[in-house]
Amino acid sequence: MSNVEVAPDEIVCGADTTPREPVAVEILTPREVPLGGPRAMTVRRTLPQRRRSLIGAWCFVDHYGPDDVGATGGMDVAPHPHTGLATVSWLFTGEVEHRDSHGVHAIVRPGELNLMTGGHGVCHSEVSTPDTSTLHGAQLWLALPDAARDTPRAFAHHAPEPVDLGSAEICVFLGTLAGVTSPVETFSPLLGAEIVLAPHGTATLDVDPAFEHGLLLDAGTVAVAGPGITRTDIAAAELGYLAPGPTRLELANDADTPARLLLLGGTPFGEQIVMWWNFVARTHDEIVAFRTAWEDDPEGRYGHVSGYVGKDGGTARLHAPALPNARIKPRG
Repeated sequence: MSNVEVAPDEIVCGADTTPREPVAVEILTPREVPLGGPRAMTVRRTLPQRRRSLIGAWCFVDHYGPDDVGATGGMDVAPHPHTGLATVSWLFTGEVEHRDSHGVHAIVRPGELNLMTGGHGVCHSEVSTPDTSTLHGAQLWLALPDAARDTPRAFAHHAPEPVDLGSAEICVFLGTLAGVTSPVETFSPLLGAEIVLAPHGTATLDVDPAFEHGLLLDAGTVAVAGPGITRTDIAAAELGYLAPGPTRLELANDADTPARLLLLGGTPFGEQIVMWWNFVARTHDEIVAFRTAWEDDPEGRYGHVSGYVGKDGGTARLHAPALPNARIKPRG
């Protein structure tokens, strides 16, 4: 998914290594961002923000829907570039047609992981399918560590088998949880899983104490507790952050309806990155070079997306916004 803000912030992101005593889960609230056009669907963005920019290598979290495609037109993101990152698409409802310059043409379906690695440069398009009436899911980005950020473009697909834990069901799409390991390789230690808690259901999960974790609530309210964790409620659309240290997460749904969340984790990234528009870099000058390449010679670095036709019949690519006048200044 593209960041289609017309004036995107330049953000310098770095791992927070400040030692912490056991505290309540840090709650990050989303801001709403329209995905272009007068009938645009709106996404709820919880990462990055000034309070926190990274959870492991997770550097971007957009959460959208349930979106009435008949009212908004659904998703129609024309070809756009990425560098230095991998995109993770995860749907709850609906379907999205993906095309990229690696030659991949795929349908993103609920409960199936689609991971596209940008590395040196990739471009892609995303359009909700004609049969989709409701669109609901998350689009996530992973920053690539310095040693891998120039890697060639790639694509991986995985349909994880749900794990029944009694009053909870888990789909592990990256990393290891509840005795299940995803076969999808990543460039840094990561965790990604969907968890659905039954009404009044609970789940106790062993987690890696070296990881920091984020819990993105899609529906319902979930209480999070565990050794060294003050019991904290996370509401729908909020992202709860936990610093490294806990060995166990205890999740509880006290409501009469199911609750659903994404559990994201990873070791602290340990590198400072710069994010602007759809690029992850290390310096302002790299951002300028990435933008120039997209505007002046897009196929030279990013390749070409074949077969894209927008909902209005258009085939044009997205152009990059204007760069800000000032150079990047570190935050936090």
